[in-house]
Amino acid sequence: PLPCHTWPTTTNERARRAALTATQRPPTRRHWFLEFYGTTVGKKWVMAITGIMLLGFVVFHMIGNLKIYLPDVNGVPDIDIYGEWLRHLLFPLFPEYAVLWIFRAGLIVATVLHIEAMISLTRKSPDSLGSRYEAKQRFQAADYAARTMRYTGPLLLAFIIFHLMDLTWGLGAVNPAFEYGEIKANIVASLSRGGVAAFYIAANLALGFHLYHGAWSVFQSLGWNNPRFNYTRVLFARGVTALVVLGNLSFPIAVLTDLV
Repeated sequence: PLPCHTWPTTTNERARRAALTATQRPPTRRHWFLEFYGTTVGKKWVMAITGIMLLGFVVFHMIGNLKIYLPDVNGVPDIDIYGEWLRHLLFPLFPEYAVLWIFRAGLIVATVLHIEAMISLTRKSPDSLGSRYEAKQRFQAADYAARTMRYTGPLLLAFIIFHLMDLTWGLGAVNPAFEYGEIKANIVASLSRGGVAAFYIAANLALGFHLYHGAWSVFQSLGWNNPRFNYTRVLFARGVTALVVLGNLSFPIAVLTDLV
């Protein structure tokens, strides 16, 4: 009789055949976005786009808080009316709070992706790979704001968490005087405490370094880099940073000096 093809019976032969079969299988391809996000360019793009989203929020959040300086409307602080308007944004087309929570969810996702991309890029940097000479050369070419990004980022994350517990969630252990809907009163009660005001000022100074480098480098991360526009990029970064930082620093100063 003719010999028939049978699977090998020994353990080594079975392992060899399984390995050979596995190598012959076509590799499983991930979704194009995951493939792109796994690259350095993809990380930079995601960091830049999420940075733009967060930058827009920071600017509009500061502008909205400037309403604390406006006079009351029929005995109600203007900033409290603004807060109520945000909670009813696009109502009754959408349910109450729905649009506000959509914005919040988008900001949460943007923050998580921004932090993950930053950590991944930091690990891929020459410094983390052990090339001290390349890292030194890179730092000589960078400014102070760029070198402190990895330090200002965690400080800002800690401040965001505290800020949410203080003026959004109103946790009693953080802000015992918190009253729901009383935005102006809550801000005054919080920033009247010296330690909280000092933390607020320090966090916004860190935000200034972070914003300056982020606003300047976002165009480079997206590939929109041309020496002809470098001066314009610097002006944009300085303008945005000054607008946000000076506006935010005015709040604890105004509260501590009884201007508000």
